[in-house]
Amino acid sequence: MPSTLPIDIADPVNARILAVSEDRISGFLEDPFGEIARLSGLPVDIVLERLRGMLEAGVIRRIRQTMMATNLAPGALVAWRVPAARLDEAFAYLVQDDPFSGHVVVRSTDADTPGSGYRLWTTLKVPQGFSMQRHCELLASRIGASAFQIMPAKRLFALGVGHVRRRGIEPGSRTDEPGQVIDTNIVALSPLEWRALGPLKRELEPAEVRVDLWSARADEAAMPYAEFLATARGLAERGVIGRFSTFLEHVKPSATGARVTRYNALFHWRVPAGREIEAGREVGRHHILTHAYWREGGPEFANVNIMAVAHGTEKSRVLEHKAAIDRHLEAIGMPVSYTNVFWGGRSEIKPSEIMPEAYDAWCARSGIDPASMRAG
Repeated sequence: MPSTLPIDIADPVNARILAVSEDRISGFLEDPFGEIARLSGLPVDIVLERLRGMLEAGVIRRIRQTMMATNLAPGALVAWRVPAARLDEAFAYLVQDDPFSGHVVVRSTDADTPGSGYRLWTTLKVPQGFSMQRHCELLASRIGASAFQIMPAKRLFALGVGHVRRRGIEPGSRTDEPGQVIDTNIVALSPLEWRALGPLKRELEPAEVRVDLWSARADEAAMPYAEFLATARGLAERGVIGRFSTFLEHVKPSATGARVTRYNALFHWRVPAGREIEAGREVGRHHILTHAYWREGGPEFANVNIMAVAHGTEKSRVLEHKAAIDRHLEAIGMPVSYTNVFWGGRSEIKPSEIMPEAYDAWCARSGIDPASMRAG
């Protein structure tokens, strides 16, 4: 029989669970669902039942152990200039045929501003040993892009989705201290660590939403359970494990027709060279932001160097949050010589593949010599 459990994110029990499970379980835990139960103040069997039901219904689009992919594979935000007639085709190609492109978003601005001709935006990870420039050149030829801008993150200042938790946040709400600074240095892994990483990061099937989560993944890695756990904990200590997270649809309606968020805004600021980390920490302390980074936009984007992402159900409310951040920067004496907002429209969100062997396999499927795509 079909489940009669509430699957709407507005259900009080579901909202209580999601407020924790979206982005508050940091690092690696042997029993992440038990920790979600503890922090939400609910019995673990209720947590498992509700998460499984929402995943089966498509309200939750995936549950997975996330990686700090910026430390495992060279990554960047890439803006693509694509003719309007080919925009849908290019969007579909990056979603369906490029496993290394993660967030694929069509963006627009409220006026004709620097960079507004770049409508297609993606996050991109290219596994260790391969060239991002060559990968982008190949993609450009396949999607008909006349230009692209690669913007790697030099530092991160905020990282965590938590849409349900952020719905009631007031403009200007921020932490008492400046945001953290997260480096993006690439970490070299041993063959054993790569072997554990593949099963560790793969998203869960509904039947895997259970207390005994990792034993089957250890078997998949051909590792004793204790060794698998020790390897995962070691990866967490080295800073390459992110959060154990449940992911809701960013913009599209869920299976119930509800939207967790409607507007996705990419904020741009240009601050003086040499003050990027200071400015990034001040921007990143604002609770509404899911991401904040130091990225160099270059001349095409008026040389912006601080970027951040915010979501909301009302455009005017998102702009109120932006205005509050602007006022804070002004109040602390941070010069901002240019700012802009790129609004997200059509979007598809998927994890970027980071395994080197996956790149070799993709090249084989695509008729590409992997040696021609290597860095160096």
